[in-house]
Amino acid sequence: MVVPQLVQILRTLVTTGYSTEHSISGVSDPFLQVQILRLLRILGRNHEESSETMNDLLAQVATNTDTSRNAGNAVLLETVLTIMAIHSAAGLRVLAVNILGRFLLNNDKNIRYVALTSLLQLVQSDHSAVQRHRSTVVECLQETDASLSRRALELSLALVNSSNVRAMMQELQAFLESCPPDLRADCASGILLAAERFAPSKRWHIDTILHVLTTAGAHVRDDAVANLTQLIGEAEELHTYSVRRLYSALAEDISQQPLVQVAAWCIGEYGDLLLEGNCEETEPFQVEEEDVLALLEKVLQSHMSLPATRGYAITALMKLSTRLRGDNNRIRQVVSIYGSCVDLELQQRAVEYNTLFQKYDHMRAAILEKMPLVERGDPHVKEGGKEKQTEAQPLEVTAPAPTEPQATKLLDLLDLLGDTSEPLSSGHAQHLPPQTPSPGEALIHLLDLPCTPPPPAPIPSVRVFEREGLQLDLSFMRPLETPALLLVTATTTNSSKEDVTHFVCQAAVPKSFQLQLQAPSGNTIPAQGGLPITQVFRILNPNQAPLRLKLRLTYNHSGQPVQEIFEVDNLPVETWQ
Repeated sequence: MVVPQLVQILRTLVTTGYSTEHSISGVSDPFLQVQILRLLRILGRNHEESSETMNDLLAQVATNTDTSRNAGNAVLLETVLTIMAIHSAAGLRVLAVNILGRFLLNNDKNIRYVALTSLLQLVQSDHSAVQRHRSTVVECLQETDASLSRRALELSLALVNSSNVRAMMQELQAFLESCPPDLRADCASGILLAAERFAPSKRWHIDTILHVLTTAGAHVRDDAVANLTQLIGEAEELHTYSVRRLYSALAEDISQQPLVQVAAWCIGEYGDLLLEGNCEETEPFQVEEEDVLALLEKVLQSHMSLPATRGYAITALMKLSTRLRGDNNRIRQVVSIYGSCVDLELQQRAVEYNTLFQKYDHMRAAILEKMPLVERGDPHVKEGGKEKQTEAQPLEVTAPAPTEPQATKLLDLLDLLGDTSEPLSSGHAQHLPPQTPSPGEALIHLLDLPCTPPPPAPIPSVRVFEREGLQLDLSFMRPLETPALLLVTATTTNSSKEDVTHFVCQAAVPKSFQLQLQAPSGNTIPAQGGLPITQVFRILNPNQAPLRLKLRLTYNHSGQPVQEIFEVDNLPVETWQ
């Protein structure tokens, strides 16, 4: 066993003084000491007995080595690295971290850099010991050397936890305002991640993100906008506070694009709260409808606005058409201008919104309802929570496109039934498996052979609604090639003496299902048994769970608007088994 021999050699070098021919700056043969320490580090790694033999010697080297010279600092650094690599005692590890903490106070930049790098490697295994030097690490943020300030930033972010998050965020936000441009993106990203992980409250979290967006909006991560809108949406009690804070920030500066996007989204969703009055938690100020519209128009016209930002602004204007009490002519004029915009995305939005104003104005309020909350998966949720969540499944909603070919264009807009908690897609509707014939059926059809497969047993139809001569019947079919797919045909007839106009049928299913509504055949049902309206629901049920439907019917009958919401849970078992 060579470890005792190496320990004895190193102890002799440390305790018996030094010879003139081998000493450097008063340290006895530092090159030999360094080599012995490196060899001990290799031999003691994952070997508890050898580590115990070294502990006393390493403590002796750490306390007796002269730190006034670089040679002594080199020996100390190797000692620290050896202590951290072997099975050393807890007190010895704390001593090693304290040595690195003293290195941070050294005038030599190289030594400070080595200390920061070493502490960064130790922060996970000896977090509490490194925490004792937090104030010194934070002071290193002000280093003029870029490599030092970057290492200090990385170590500062690693030291953030739930007990010091408020103090550390203040220091990091102050550094963000004055840090070099090449560090701003890393600093902003680190602050957002730490705030998301350790936020003590939702309001503090919102304020922190807003400060980052205001200070360094151009340097934040791409998902910062989505995360903040999700956070604001979840904090219902802070909607008024958030929209007023964002409105004030937007009025002061429209150059920070992520900030402008979040502000436009928030104003569009909660513009009515912005006008209702003052919020106790913000400075009082009065906002008029014209001021809000003028600010969004300013964003649209600004040369600093990105195409995506203009998309947020024009959508916010459209949402305000259902939230403001004034005339919508100004909004319609602004939207119509962008119908010929050179940016295709913005042009498509404007054309869709113009179509909504002109042809589907009766649906505009429902289409532009407040967006429901988007559920984010939490990897830390316990199994019991998952089971509980499954028992009370919210309904997933999708809505029909009114007519073709406008149906495809308007799918982006139809986020209806805002009273549901299930996430709604802001893009196109979900694509279900197409009804393509299987190879066997295609071959049979091609050869025109009489041996066709037996047809499935018919599923009985169900009448789910009847009122004042208006009836709604559901018929069902399950394609053989896709057993999990159910095709539901909703047929609405009118036997009354008055026409039914502006008829819209909307549907919702539990979130374990996927639902797609095809375009209805019309929106007017003539009186006394005229041509009925038909509409197809495509429901994908991969788990073969019992099917429940929630329907909402809106229409005008005898000059009166009618809205009916009801649940259908008595569907035939053939629809899902």
